[in-house]
Amino acid sequence: MAEAISFLAPRADVLARRREIVADLADLLPPECLVHEPRELMPFETDAFISYRRMPLAVALPRSTAEVAAVMKYCHRYGIPIVPRGAGTSLSGGAIPQEDAVVLGLSKMNRILDIDLANRTATVQAGVTNLHISESVSADGFFYAPDPSSQLACTIGGNVGMNSGGAHCLKYGVTTNNLLGVKLVLTDGTVIDLGGKALDAAGYDLLGLVCGSEGQLGIVTEATVRLIAKPEGARPVLFGFDTSEQAGACVADVIAAGIIPVAIEFMDKPAIEICEAFAHAGYPLDVGALLIIEVEGSEAEMDDMLKSIVEIARTHSVKTVRECQSATEAALIWKGRKSAFGATGRIADYICMDGTVPLSQLSYVLKKTSEIVDGYGLRVANVFHAGDGNMHPLILFNANDPEDAAKAEAAGNDILRLCVDAGGCLTGEHGVGIEKRDLMRHQYSEVDLAQMMSVRAAFDPAWILNPSKVFPLDGRNAG
Repeated sequence: MAEAISFLAPRADVLARRREIVADLADLLPPECLVHEPRELMPFETDAFISYRRMPLAVALPRSTAEVAAVMKYCHRYGIPIVPRGAGTSLSGGAIPQEDAVVLGLSKMNRILDIDLANRTATVQAGVTNLHISESVSADGFFYAPDPSSQLACTIGGNVGMNSGGAHCLKYGVTTNNLLGVKLVLTDGTVIDLGGKALDAAGYDLLGLVCGSEGQLGIVTEATVRLIAKPEGARPVLFGFDTSEQAGACVADVIAAGIIPVAIEFMDKPAIEICEAFAHAGYPLDVGALLIIEVEGSEAEMDDMLKSIVEIARTHSVKTVRECQSATEAALIWKGRKSAFGATGRIADYICMDGTVPLSQLSYVLKKTSEIVDGYGLRVANVFHAGDGNMHPLILFNANDPEDAAKAEAAGNDILRLCVDAGGCLTGEHGVGIEKRDLMRHQYSEVDLAQMMSVRAAFDPAWILNPSKVFPLDGRNAG
Protein backbone atom coordinates (compact mmCIF):
# COMPACT_ATOMS: atom_id res chain seq x y z
CA MET A 1 0.00 0.00 0.00
CA ALA A 2 1.03 3.63 -0.40
CA GLU A 3 3.20 4.94 2.43
CA ALA A 4 0.73 7.12 4.33
CA ILE A 5 2.46 6.77 7.71
CA SER A 6 5.96 8.21 7.73
CA PHE A 7 9.06 7.18 9.68
CA LEU A 8 11.95 9.26 10.94
CA ALA A 9 14.73 9.65 8.39
CA PRO A 10 17.52 7.15 9.08
CA ARG A 11 20.58 8.60 10.79
CA ALA A 12 23.19 8.92 8.05
CA ASP A 13 26.12 8.52 10.43
CA VAL A 14 24.70 5.22 11.71
CA LEU A 15 24.07 3.86 8.20
CA ALA A 16 27.62 4.78 7.22
CA ARG A 17 28.99 2.69 10.10
CA ARG A 18 26.85 -0.39 9.50
CA ARG A 19 29.78 -2.77 8.91
CA GLU A 20 31.58 -1.54 12.01
CA ILE A 21 28.41 -1.74 14.13
CA VAL A 22 27.77 -5.34 13.11
CA ALA A 23 31.39 -6.22 13.94
CA ASP A 24 31.11 -4.58 17.35
CA LEU A 25 27.85 -6.40 18.11
CA ALA A 26 29.53 -9.65 17.12
CA ASP A 27 32.04 -9.01 19.91
CA LEU A 28 29.18 -8.64 22.41
CA LEU A 29 27.06 -11.62 21.33
CA PRO A 30 27.70 -15.18 20.17
CA PRO A 31 27.12 -15.86 16.45
CA GLU A 32 23.72 -17.48 16.98
CA CYS A 33 22.51 -14.34 18.75
CA LEU A 34 23.21 -11.86 15.94
CA VAL A 35 21.38 -11.60 12.61
CA HIS A 36 22.73 -9.26 9.91
CA GLU A 37 22.55 -10.93 6.48
CA PRO A 38 19.78 -9.35 4.32
CA ARG A 39 17.85 -12.58 3.73
CA GLU A 40 17.94 -13.46 7.43
CA LEU A 41 16.71 -9.97 8.37
CA MET A 42 13.51 -10.28 6.33
CA PRO A 43 11.39 -11.94 9.07
CA PHE A 44 12.06 -8.92 11.28
CA GLU A 45 11.07 -6.19 8.80
CA THR A 46 7.48 -5.99 10.06
CA ASP A 47 5.12 -7.30 12.74
CA ALA A 48 1.41 -8.19 12.61
CA PHE A 49 0.70 -4.70 11.21
CA ILE A 50 1.94 -5.89 7.84
CA SER A 51 0.96 -2.82 5.81
CA TYR A 52 4.34 -1.26 6.63
CA ARG A 53 7.83 -2.71 6.70
CA ARG A 54 11.44 -1.59 7.06
CA MET A 55 14.64 -3.64 6.96
CA PRO A 56 16.63 -3.22 10.19
CA LEU A 57 20.36 -2.64 10.38
CA ALA A 58 20.81 -5.81 12.46
CA VAL A 59 18.96 -8.00 14.95
CA ALA A 60 20.37 -8.80 18.39
CA LEU A 61 18.91 -11.84 20.16
CA PRO A 62 20.40 -11.76 23.67
CA ARG A 63 19.98 -14.65 26.12
CA SER A 64 20.32 -12.72 29.37
CA THR A 65 19.80 -9.36 31.04
CA ALA A 66 23.57 -8.84 30.98
CA GLU A 67 23.67 -9.25 27.20
CA VAL A 68 20.71 -6.87 26.80
CA ALA A 69 22.55 -4.33 28.95
CA ALA A 70 25.72 -4.68 26.87
CA VAL A 71 23.85 -4.03 23.62
CA MET A 72 21.94 -1.10 25.13
CA LYS A 73 25.13 0.47 26.48
CA TYR A 74 26.84 0.17 23.10
CA CYS A 75 23.93 1.62 21.13
CA HIS A 76 23.55 4.45 23.64
CA ARG A 77 27.23 5.36 23.26
CA TYR A 78 26.97 5.68 19.47
CA GLY A 79 23.40 6.98 19.13
CA ILE A 80 22.07 3.86 17.41
CA PRO A 81 18.26 3.47 17.55
CA ILE A 82 16.88 0.32 19.21
CA VAL A 83 13.54 -1.31 18.46
CA PRO A 84 12.44 -3.86 21.10
CA ARG A 85 10.66 -6.96 19.79
CA GLY A 86 8.85 -9.79 21.51
CA ALA A 87 7.00 -12.25 19.27
CA GLY A 88 6.12 -9.63 16.65
CA THR A 89 2.35 -9.96 17.20
CA SER A 90 1.84 -6.20 17.55
CA LEU A 91 -1.19 -5.00 15.56
CA SER A 92 -0.20 -1.33 15.73
CA GLY A 93 3.27 -1.55 14.20
CA GLY A 94 4.97 -1.34 17.58
CA ALA A 95 7.85 -3.62 16.56
CA ILE A 96 8.41 -2.41 12.99
CA PRO A 97 12.08 -1.36 12.72
CA GLN A 98 13.83 1.25 10.62
CA GLU A 99 16.95 1.11 8.50
CA ASP A 100 19.30 2.57 11.11
CA ALA A 101 17.95 0.54 14.03
CA VAL A 102 19.09 -2.56 15.84
CA VAL A 103 16.13 -4.78 16.63
CA LEU A 104 16.55 -6.16 20.13
CA GLY A 105 14.55 -9.40 20.16
CA LEU A 106 13.86 -11.23 23.41
CA SER A 107 12.76 -14.59 22.00
CA LYS A 108 15.78 -16.45 23.44
CA MET A 109 14.96 -15.23 26.96
CA ASN A 110 12.19 -17.78 27.42
CA ARG A 111 12.71 -19.35 30.85
CA ILE A 112 10.37 -19.38 33.82
CA LEU A 113 12.65 -18.35 36.68
CA ASP A 114 10.46 -18.87 39.74
CA ILE A 115 7.03 -20.17 40.67
CA ASP A 116 6.04 -19.07 44.17
CA LEU A 117 2.62 -20.53 44.93
CA ALA A 118 2.75 -19.38 48.55
CA ASN A 119 2.88 -15.77 47.37
CA ARG A 120 0.94 -16.56 44.19
CA THR A 121 3.57 -15.12 41.86
CA ALA A 122 5.62 -16.22 38.88
CA THR A 123 8.85 -14.57 37.73
CA VAL A 124 9.61 -15.12 34.06
CA GLN A 125 11.95 -13.87 31.37
CA ALA A 126 10.41 -11.47 28.88
CA GLY A 127 10.37 -14.02 26.04
CA VAL A 128 8.07 -16.46 27.85
CA THR A 129 4.73 -16.78 26.08
CA ASN A 130 1.59 -15.65 27.83
CA LEU A 131 -0.07 -19.06 27.72
CA HIS A 132 3.04 -20.88 28.99
CA ILE A 133 2.63 -19.28 32.41
CA SER A 134 -0.89 -20.65 32.86
CA GLU A 135 0.17 -24.06 31.54
CA SER A 136 3.02 -24.18 34.05
CA VAL A 137 0.78 -23.66 37.09
CA SER A 138 -2.46 -25.25 35.89
CA ALA A 139 -1.84 -28.56 37.65
CA ASP A 140 -1.52 -26.67 40.93
CA GLY A 141 -4.87 -24.94 40.43
CA PHE A 142 -3.65 -21.51 39.29
CA PHE A 143 -3.58 -19.43 36.11
CA TYR A 144 -2.35 -16.10 34.73
CA ALA A 145 -5.39 -13.97 33.97
CA PRO A 146 -4.61 -11.70 30.97
CA ASP A 147 -5.36 -13.74 27.84
CA PRO A 148 -4.88 -11.91 24.52
CA SER A 149 -6.17 -13.76 21.47
CA SER A 150 -2.53 -14.26 20.47
CA GLN A 151 -1.62 -15.73 23.88
CA LEU A 152 -0.25 -18.90 22.27
CA ALA A 153 2.49 -16.79 20.64
CA CYS A 154 2.68 -13.37 22.30
CA THR A 155 5.26 -12.88 25.03
CA ILE A 156 5.18 -11.24 28.44
CA GLY A 157 7.64 -8.54 27.43
CA GLY A 158 5.34 -7.45 24.61
CA ASN A 159 2.31 -7.72 26.91
CA VAL A 160 3.98 -5.34 29.36
CA GLY A 161 4.95 -2.97 26.56
CA MET A 162 1.39 -2.71 25.23
CA ASN A 163 -0.49 -3.34 28.50
CA SER A 164 -2.33 -6.19 26.78
CA GLY A 165 -5.71 -7.46 27.90
CA GLY A 166 -7.89 -10.26 26.60
CA ALA A 167 -11.33 -11.77 26.91
CA HIS A 168 -11.18 -12.15 30.71
CA CYS A 169 -9.95 -8.63 31.45
CA LEU A 170 -13.47 -7.55 32.45
CA LYS A 171 -13.16 -9.30 35.81
CA TYR A 172 -9.41 -9.75 36.24
CA GLY A 173 -8.01 -6.66 34.55
CA VAL A 174 -5.30 -6.17 31.95
CA THR A 175 -1.52 -6.62 32.30
CA THR A 176 -0.99 -3.67 34.64
CA ASN A 177 -3.49 -5.16 37.10
CA ASN A 178 -1.56 -8.44 37.18
CA LEU A 179 2.01 -7.16 37.09
CA LEU A 180 3.97 -6.91 40.34
CA GLY A 181 7.50 -6.18 39.20
CA VAL A 182 9.96 -5.97 36.31
CA LYS A 183 13.68 -5.95 35.69
CA LEU A 184 14.31 -3.02 33.36
CA VAL A 185 17.40 -2.19 31.33
CA LEU A 186 17.68 1.56 30.81
CA THR A 187 18.97 3.13 27.62
CA ASP A 188 22.54 3.45 28.96
CA GLY A 189 22.67 -0.20 30.03
CA THR A 190 21.85 0.41 33.71
CA VAL A 191 19.71 -2.40 35.18
CA ILE A 192 17.02 -1.55 37.74
CA ASP A 193 14.29 -3.50 39.54
CA LEU A 194 10.80 -2.02 39.85
CA GLY A 195 8.29 -3.56 42.24
CA GLY A 196 8.59 -7.17 43.34
CA LYS A 197 6.48 -9.84 45.00
CA ALA A 198 4.85 -7.40 47.43
CA LEU A 199 1.37 -6.22 46.50
CA ASP A 200 2.36 -2.57 46.85
CA ALA A 201 5.91 -1.34 46.28
CA ALA A 202 7.33 1.73 47.99
CA GLY A 203 8.05 4.98 46.18
CA TYR A 204 6.75 6.34 42.89
CA ASP A 205 4.69 3.94 40.78
CA LEU A 206 7.33 3.65 38.06
CA LEU A 207 6.04 0.14 37.33
CA GLY A 208 2.71 1.63 36.28
CA LEU A 209 4.57 4.08 34.06
CA VAL A 210 6.61 1.35 32.35
CA CYS A 211 3.60 -0.91 31.70
CA GLY A 212 2.16 0.33 28.42
CA SER A 213 5.14 2.51 27.52
CA GLU A 214 5.72 0.58 24.26
CA GLY A 215 9.44 0.02 24.77
CA GLN A 216 10.31 3.72 24.95
CA LEU A 217 11.49 3.91 28.57
CA GLY A 218 13.68 0.81 28.74
CA ILE A 219 13.74 -2.90 27.92
CA VAL A 220 11.88 -5.27 30.23
CA THR A 221 13.89 -8.48 30.58
CA GLU A 222 12.02 -10.13 33.48
CA ALA A 223 8.54 -9.78 34.93
CA THR A 224 6.93 -10.90 38.17
CA VAL A 225 3.23 -11.53 37.65
CA ARG A 226 0.28 -12.38 39.82
CA LEU A 227 -1.13 -15.92 39.81
CA ILE A 228 -4.83 -16.46 40.50
CA ALA A 229 -6.56 -19.56 41.82
CA LYS A 230 -8.80 -21.27 39.31
CA PRO A 231 -12.52 -20.75 39.95
CA GLU A 232 -14.69 -23.62 41.11
CA GLY A 233 -16.45 -23.63 37.76
CA ALA A 234 -16.95 -21.56 34.61
CA ARG A 235 -19.76 -21.51 32.08
CA PRO A 236 -19.91 -19.59 28.78
CA VAL A 237 -23.39 -18.85 27.41
CA LEU A 238 -24.34 -17.66 23.91
CA PHE A 239 -26.87 -14.83 23.61
CA GLY A 240 -28.14 -14.08 20.09
CA PHE A 241 -29.86 -10.83 19.05
CA ASP A 242 -31.36 -9.56 15.81
CA THR A 243 -29.20 -6.43 15.79
CA SER A 244 -25.84 -5.20 17.03
CA GLU A 245 -27.59 -2.27 18.69
CA GLN A 246 -29.67 -4.63 20.84
CA ALA A 247 -26.60 -6.59 21.87
CA GLY A 248 -24.70 -3.42 22.70
CA ALA A 249 -27.55 -2.07 24.81
CA CYS A 250 -27.74 -5.40 26.67
CA VAL A 251 -24.05 -5.19 27.56
CA ALA A 252 -24.46 -1.68 28.94
CA ASP A 253 -27.43 -2.73 31.08
CA VAL A 254 -25.68 -5.83 32.47
CA ILE A 255 -22.75 -3.74 33.69
CA ALA A 256 -25.04 -0.95 34.91
CA ALA A 257 -26.88 -3.53 37.04
CA GLY A 258 -23.63 -4.24 38.91
CA ILE A 259 -23.16 -7.67 37.35
CA ILE A 260 -19.54 -8.45 36.45
CA PRO A 261 -19.21 -11.68 34.47
CA VAL A 262 -15.70 -12.94 33.85
CA ALA A 263 -16.08 -12.07 30.15
CA ILE A 264 -18.50 -10.48 27.68
CA GLU A 265 -17.43 -10.90 24.06
CA PHE A 266 -19.28 -9.51 21.05
CA MET A 267 -19.56 -10.69 17.43
CA ASP A 268 -21.70 -9.24 14.67
CA LYS A 269 -23.14 -11.35 11.84
CA PRO A 270 -20.11 -11.25 9.53
CA ALA A 271 -17.82 -12.24 12.42
CA ILE A 272 -20.20 -15.03 13.52
CA GLU A 273 -20.22 -16.53 10.05
CA ILE A 274 -16.43 -16.27 9.66
CA CYS A 275 -15.66 -17.85 13.05
CA GLU A 276 -18.28 -20.58 12.75
CA ALA A 277 -16.99 -21.64 9.33
CA PHE A 278 -13.52 -21.99 10.85
CA ALA A 279 -14.13 -23.43 14.32
CA HIS A 280 -17.56 -25.10 14.03
CA ALA A 281 -18.28 -23.84 17.53
CA GLY A 282 -22.06 -24.10 17.30
CA TYR A 283 -22.71 -20.36 16.98
CA PRO A 284 -26.28 -19.52 15.87
CA LEU A 285 -26.28 -18.32 12.26
CA ASP A 286 -29.78 -16.83 12.30
CA VAL A 287 -28.87 -13.84 14.49
CA GLY A 288 -27.42 -10.42 13.72
CA ALA A 289 -25.18 -10.24 16.79
CA LEU A 290 -23.84 -12.63 19.42
CA LEU A 291 -22.63 -12.18 22.98
CA ILE A 292 -20.44 -14.79 24.67
CA ILE A 293 -20.99 -14.18 28.38
CA GLU A 294 -18.98 -16.33 30.74
CA VAL A 295 -19.76 -16.58 34.45
CA GLU A 296 -17.78 -18.43 37.08
CA GLY A 297 -18.01 -19.64 40.67
CA SER A 298 -20.07 -22.36 42.33
CA GLU A 299 -23.04 -23.86 40.51
CA ALA A 300 -25.39 -21.78 42.65
CA GLU A 301 -23.45 -18.58 41.97
CA MET A 302 -23.41 -19.19 38.23
CA ASP A 303 -27.11 -20.03 38.15
CA ASP A 304 -28.00 -16.89 40.06
CA MET A 305 -25.86 -14.60 37.88
CA LEU A 306 -27.14 -16.14 34.65
CA LYS A 307 -30.73 -15.74 35.77
CA SER A 308 -30.19 -12.01 36.19
CA ILE A 309 -28.37 -11.70 32.86
CA VAL A 310 -31.10 -13.59 31.00
CA GLU A 311 -33.75 -11.28 32.49
CA ILE A 312 -31.84 -8.25 31.22
CA ALA A 313 -31.29 -9.86 27.81
CA ARG A 314 -35.05 -10.45 27.45
CA THR A 315 -35.68 -6.72 27.79
CA HIS A 316 -33.57 -6.36 24.64
CA SER A 317 -35.49 -9.02 22.68
CA VAL A 318 -32.85 -11.73 22.96
CA LYS A 319 -33.48 -14.34 20.27
CA THR A 320 -31.23 -17.20 21.42
CA VAL A 321 -29.89 -18.28 24.81
CA ARG A 322 -27.66 -21.34 24.67
CA GLU A 323 -25.68 -22.68 27.65
CA CYS A 324 -22.73 -24.95 26.96
CA GLN A 325 -23.26 -28.49 28.22
CA SER A 326 -19.70 -29.77 28.47
CA ALA A 327 -16.08 -28.74 28.76
CA THR A 328 -15.61 -29.65 25.10
CA GLU A 329 -18.43 -27.34 24.05
CA ALA A 330 -17.03 -24.54 26.21
CA ALA A 331 -13.59 -24.99 24.62
CA LEU A 332 -15.14 -24.78 21.14
CA ILE A 333 -16.97 -21.57 22.02
CA TRP A 334 -13.68 -19.95 23.03
CA LYS A 335 -11.80 -21.49 20.12
CA GLY A 336 -14.16 -19.68 17.76
CA ARG A 337 -13.67 -16.35 19.51
CA LYS A 338 -9.89 -16.60 19.88
CA SER A 339 -9.53 -17.69 16.26
CA ALA A 340 -11.43 -14.66 14.96
CA PHE A 341 -8.45 -12.75 13.59
CA GLY A 342 -6.86 -15.78 11.93
CA ALA A 343 -10.21 -16.97 10.56
CA THR A 344 -10.88 -13.55 9.06
CA GLY A 345 -7.48 -13.64 7.37
CA ARG A 346 -8.62 -16.72 5.44
CA ILE A 347 -11.24 -14.72 3.53
CA ALA A 348 -9.74 -11.23 3.18
CA ASP A 349 -6.98 -8.87 4.15
CA TYR A 350 -7.97 -6.71 7.09
CA ILE A 351 -6.94 -3.95 9.46
CA CYS A 352 -7.84 -4.59 13.10
CA MET A 353 -8.72 -1.42 15.01
CA ASP A 354 -8.56 -0.98 18.79
CA GLY A 355 -10.68 1.91 20.04
CA THR A 356 -12.40 1.97 23.43
CA VAL A 357 -15.71 3.65 24.22
CA PRO A 358 -17.98 4.11 27.25
CA LEU A 359 -20.54 1.30 27.41
CA SER A 360 -23.39 3.81 27.18
CA GLN A 361 -22.08 4.73 23.71
CA LEU A 362 -21.57 1.17 22.46
CA SER A 363 -24.75 0.89 20.36
CA TYR A 364 -24.21 4.33 18.82
CA VAL A 365 -20.57 3.64 17.93
CA LEU A 366 -21.42 0.24 16.42
CA LYS A 367 -24.02 1.87 14.17
CA LYS A 368 -21.69 4.70 13.14
CA THR A 369 -18.83 2.24 12.52
CA SER A 370 -20.95 0.40 9.95
CA GLU A 371 -21.89 3.69 8.32
CA ILE A 372 -18.26 4.79 8.11
CA VAL A 373 -17.06 1.57 6.52
CA ASP A 374 -20.05 1.43 4.15
CA GLY A 375 -19.20 4.97 3.08
CA TYR A 376 -15.82 3.76 1.84
CA GLY A 377 -17.39 0.84 -0.02
CA LEU A 378 -15.76 -1.72 2.28
CA ARG A 379 -16.94 -4.42 4.68
CA VAL A 380 -16.45 -4.72 8.43
CA ALA A 381 -16.63 -7.59 10.93
CA ASN A 382 -16.92 -6.60 14.60
CA VAL A 383 -15.53 -8.87 17.30
CA PHE A 384 -14.38 -7.40 20.59
CA HIS A 385 -14.32 -7.24 24.38
CA ALA A 386 -17.75 -5.72 24.94
CA GLY A 387 -17.62 -5.73 28.73
CA ASP A 388 -15.08 -2.91 28.86
CA GLY A 389 -15.99 -1.26 25.56
CA ASN A 390 -12.75 -2.30 23.82
CA MET A 391 -13.78 -2.47 20.17
CA HIS A 392 -11.95 -4.42 17.44
CA PRO A 393 -13.64 -3.73 14.09
CA LEU A 394 -11.91 -5.72 11.34
CA ILE A 395 -11.99 -3.65 8.15
CA LEU A 396 -11.83 -6.01 5.15
CA PHE A 397 -10.00 -4.91 2.01
CA ASN A 398 -7.72 -6.04 -0.83
CA ALA A 399 -4.10 -5.41 0.12
CA ASN A 400 -3.05 -5.75 -3.54
CA ASP A 401 -5.18 -2.75 -4.47
CA PRO A 402 -3.48 0.49 -3.27
CA GLU A 403 -6.73 2.43 -3.50
CA ASP A 404 -8.58 -0.18 -1.45
CA ALA A 405 -5.79 -0.20 1.15
CA ALA A 406 -5.86 3.60 1.44
CA LYS A 407 -9.63 3.49 1.95
CA ALA A 408 -9.27 0.91 4.72
CA GLU A 409 -6.69 3.01 6.53
CA ALA A 410 -8.83 6.13 6.20
CA ALA A 411 -11.89 4.28 7.48
CA GLY A 412 -9.91 3.03 10.45
CA ASN A 413 -8.78 6.53 11.32
CA ASP A 414 -12.36 7.78 11.13
CA ILE A 415 -13.47 5.00 13.51
CA LEU A 416 -10.75 5.90 16.01
CA ARG A 417 -11.78 9.57 15.88
CA LEU A 418 -15.35 8.42 16.48
CA CYS A 419 -14.27 6.50 19.58
CA VAL A 420 -12.52 9.56 21.01
CA ASP A 421 -15.44 11.86 20.17
CA ALA A 422 -17.79 9.43 21.93
CA GLY A 423 -15.79 9.84 25.16
CA GLY A 424 -13.40 6.93 24.64
CA CYS A 425 -9.76 6.63 23.61
CA LEU A 426 -7.54 5.58 20.72
CA THR A 427 -6.37 2.25 22.13
CA GLY A 428 -7.44 -0.33 24.67
CA GLU A 429 -4.70 -2.94 24.40
CA HIS A 430 -2.91 -2.85 21.04
CA GLY A 431 -0.92 0.28 21.77
CA VAL A 432 -0.30 3.37 19.65
CA GLY A 433 2.72 2.21 17.66
CA ILE A 434 2.78 3.89 14.27
CA GLU A 435 -0.86 3.11 13.50
CA LYS A 436 -2.39 5.69 15.86
CA ARG A 437 0.62 7.98 16.29
CA ASP A 438 -0.67 10.74 14.02
CA LEU A 439 -4.09 10.65 15.73
CA MET A 440 -2.65 11.46 19.15
CA ARG A 441 -3.47 15.14 18.65
CA HIS A 442 -7.13 14.22 18.21
CA GLN A 443 -7.17 12.94 21.78
CA TYR A 444 -4.55 15.08 23.50
CA SER A 445 -3.72 18.77 23.58
CA GLU A 446 -0.22 20.05 22.83
CA VAL A 447 0.25 20.59 26.58
CA ASP A 448 -0.75 16.98 27.29
CA LEU A 449 1.65 15.66 24.66
CA ALA A 450 4.51 17.87 25.83
CA GLN A 451 4.14 16.56 29.37
CA MET A 452 4.17 12.92 28.23
CA MET A 453 7.15 13.54 25.96
CA SER A 454 9.05 15.16 28.84
CA VAL A 455 8.59 12.00 30.89
CA ARG A 456 9.73 9.88 27.96
CA ALA A 457 12.79 12.09 27.40
CA ALA A 458 13.76 11.79 31.08
CA PHE A 459 14.38 8.07 30.46
CA ASP A 460 15.78 8.43 26.93
CA PRO A 461 17.07 11.97 26.20
CA ALA A 462 18.40 11.02 22.75
CA TRP A 463 15.13 9.31 21.72
CA ILE A 464 16.84 6.15 20.49
CA LEU A 465 14.28 3.68 21.93
CA ASN A 466 11.51 2.82 19.44
CA PRO A 467 11.88 6.33 18.03
CA SER A 468 9.22 6.51 15.29
CA LYS A 469 6.41 5.33 17.55
CA VAL A 470 3.66 6.81 19.77
CA PHE A 471 4.26 10.56 19.48
CA PRO A 472 3.78 12.72 16.34
CA LEU A 473 7.11 13.16 14.58
CA ASP A 474 6.86 16.95 14.44
CA GLY A 475 7.02 19.06 17.59
CA ARG A 476 8.77 16.41 19.67
CA ASN A 477 10.25 17.48 22.96
CA ALA A 478 13.60 15.77 23.29
CA GLY A 479 14.50 17.00 26.73
